[in-house]
Amino acid sequence: MARLRTCSLTWAALIILLLPGSLEECGHISVSAPIVHLGDPITASCIIKQNCSHLDLEPQILWRLGAELQPGGRQQRLSDGSQQSTITLPHLNHTRAFLSCCLNWGNSLQILDQVELRAGYPPAVPRNLSCLMNLTTSSLICQWEPGPETHLPTSFTLKSFKSRGNCQTQGDSIMDCVPEDGQSHCSIPRRHLLLYQNMGIWVQAENALGTSMSPQLCLEPMDVVKLEPPMLRTMDPSPEAAPPQAGCLQLCWEPWQPALHINQKCELRHKPQSGEASWALVGPLPLEALRYELCGLLPATAYTLQIRCIRWPLPGHWSNWSPSLELRTTERAPAVRLNTWWRQRQLDPRTVQLFWKPVPLEEDSGQIQGYVVSWRPSGQAGAILPLCNTTELSCTFPLPSEAQEVALVAYNSAGTSCPTPVVFSESRGPALTRLHAMARDPHSLWVGWEPPSPWPRGYVIEWGLSPPSTSNSNKTWRMEQNGSATGFLLQENIRPFQLYEITVTPLYQDAMGPSQHVYAYSQEMAPRHAPELHLKHIGKTWAQLEWVPEPPELGKSPLTHYTIFWTNAQNQSFSTILNASSRGFVLHGLEPASLYHIHLMAASQAGATNGTVLTLMTLIPEGSELHILLGLFGLLLLLSCLCGTAWLCCSPSRKNPLWPSVPDPAHSSLGSWVPTIMEEEAFQLPGLGMPPITKLTVLEEDEKKPLPWESHNSSETCGLPTLVQTYVLQGDLRAASAQPQSQSGTSNQVLYGQLLGSPTSPGPGHYLRCDSTQPLLAGLTPSPKSYENLWFQASPLGTLVTPAPSQEDDCVFGPLLDFPLLQGIRVHGVEGLESF
Repeated sequence: MARLRTCSLTWAALIILLLPGSLEECGHISVSAPIVHLGDPITASCIIKQNCSHLDLEPQILWRLGAELQPGGRQQRLSDGSQQSTITLPHLNHTRAFLSCCLNWGNSLQILDQVELRAGYPPAVPRNLSCLMNLTTSSLICQWEPGPETHLPTSFTLKSFKSRGNCQTQGDSIMDCVPEDGQSHCSIPRRHLLLYQNMGIWVQAENALGTSMSPQLCLEPMDVVKLEPPMLRTMDPSPEAAPPQAGCLQLCWEPWQPALHINQKCELRHKPQSGEASWALVGPLPLEALRYELCGLLPATAYTLQIRCIRWPLPGHWSNWSPSLELRTTERAPAVRLNTWWRQRQLDPRTVQLFWKPVPLEEDSGQIQGYVVSWRPSGQAGAILPLCNTTELSCTFPLPSEAQEVALVAYNSAGTSCPTPVVFSESRGPALTRLHAMARDPHSLWVGWEPPSPWPRGYVIEWGLSPPSTSNSNKTWRMEQNGSATGFLLQENIRPFQLYEITVTPLYQDAMGPSQHVYAYSQEMAPRHAPELHLKHIGKTWAQLEWVPEPPELGKSPLTHYTIFWTNAQNQSFSTILNASSRGFVLHGLEPASLYHIHLMAASQAGATNGTVLTLMTLIPEGSELHILLGLFGLLLLLSCLCGTAWLCCSPSRKNPLWPSVPDPAHSSLGSWVPTIMEEEAFQLPGLGMPPITKLTVLEEDEKKPLPWESHNSSETCGLPTLVQTYVLQGDLRAASAQPQSQSGTSNQVLYGQLLGSPTSPGPGHYLRCDSTQPLLAGLTPSPKSYENLWFQASPLGTLVTPAPSQEDDCVFGPLLDFPLLQGIRVHGVEGLESF
């Protein structure tokens, strides 16, 4: 198959694109079925006529479903010369798609013909067919459930007929009722109905893949009448009518006018507006009466009410619920018992603080709007003087001097409760013993006591945060009526980790015992602080620590143990557990001269708390140990230096760059220092008729002390520089190389001067020395040797021979260019010495 190009046409371009007069009427598609079940196969063929112009002899026909090319087409030439291509789509998974027959035309895909394919399901059987007779419109309204989606155009028709029996025999047909598109209900008008004759009704569903019908419904129109609900309203107040009782509502309703001649029954439902209560149903209501009193409701509560009706005793359907009516029940006087107790101000005994708490006597005790404290003066019949009117549960008021008793009542708009007398008695009863408190959980406290003898008639228990404030608004209290009780669980207004002050007061008949106090935490806390560590002593490998325990706190659990942690410089951690009675600890196994971080943790049953961190350093080892360590370190350093020196000396590549191989002038001849061929020059000492110099040697310094003859004046000192004054050039340079070096008779003596004269010349030789103030390489001995300064040597005639000095210098020398250490100094002739 040739290479195909994907057609990039959109659905808007599915219109057949033909060149004018070129491919019109060239192709035609035929399909096995344009509508099939979803997922079923479909076969299509496309025929191209032979007389189509601008086509190849063998044009290739392509198929496209939607925007996708479909492979698998089989093409053949028919007997009339036309081309036919056939394709089978194994599964049509599109509910709606276009199948196109195409040809490659130039650089685009040209559509020859296309056909729309539909796929879906046959209609399901309609369900839940029901009909209602609407007296307002005088029509029979039927509705049904159409079933699942078919993906195909499906029509529904409501069919019916008249029947005189049980719909077994079909009578006159009634005109079909066709609902609007998308609707599943239809109305049969009154003119087609016989209200008291049976009818057979069913629904028929139909589409291109099939038809289905619902089960037949047989009914009489008047048996399915549905009434409209009546209208609820409140009753108008009447002077003759008695007001409604507490918890009751009076209401009436107005029936639906078209149903006045129809016997019916109704029912009522109600629920309170606040909360999420469900509806409560009341019914059936009386048939003749159009008013009703609903009781048993909560007083002073808003309610929502609705009503509905049905044809009775004949068959019918319940109407819808009427629009809601909102009413509020009347209040009732509070039905409560007021538990009271009181206490006097310490600064003003005539000022009384009265506390009370209402206890409902019934489930519906009525709402309370406020409280009134009043007293009745003696001698004034019927006079009641109020002392306090409040909505709180306590009141502070000055007690009149003649008043020994007051009355407390709760009130609302419906009335007052029974008065509760409060008697202010000065008598005192016995106090409680062994009052204690403990926490049960984070939100409750148990307070217990031992009842006194005789038993009181009750107890008043107060609790609040400690320390107590000047006002008692943060106090919570309750009254325990059982005089034999030995404790009570406090669960109101208890928060964790808070300190509470609990007060218990016994109540006797016309008397009150002294109050007892106790403090407790609802949930005990961990220690607030851990003790601070202190260093007592320290050594090289140990450290002694101590601490002062924190004093016990109220509401805090006692300590159970300590844990001490220490960490070294390598971040290694260690720990140990100590008893709660411990006051110190000694750390062993520490490293000398090391840094440590230490902290202490105090723990109780409620938790643990860490203390501050103590940083310390162990001592440095003693002197002997330090000397040993330093000695070992020095030995190691010496060995390293020796190894490095040996490596440098033994390696020629390292030796020459560091120091060149320079011969020792004291043990080598000048022949090995100077080139073998040098400029031929003979130097004569001026003023001396002596032969040339033969050799130069250097005398090393023997002693440091000066000698007597070295203290000559400066006129006898050579004017040469210091380095030059220690050397003397003598004799012939070329002959010197062949002259052996003379040695002294002792091992510590070195030749300094050289015999003057030629080896072949007769006569004794002479010695020459520079009379310089500069020190020689070694100190002179007191007795000059035979080779030392010339002026100390006796001549053959027995007299000293002193060389004749020149006119300008005390010392006369030959050229210095051939001396290795002075080769950098250029000297030309004797006159060149003037520079020195």
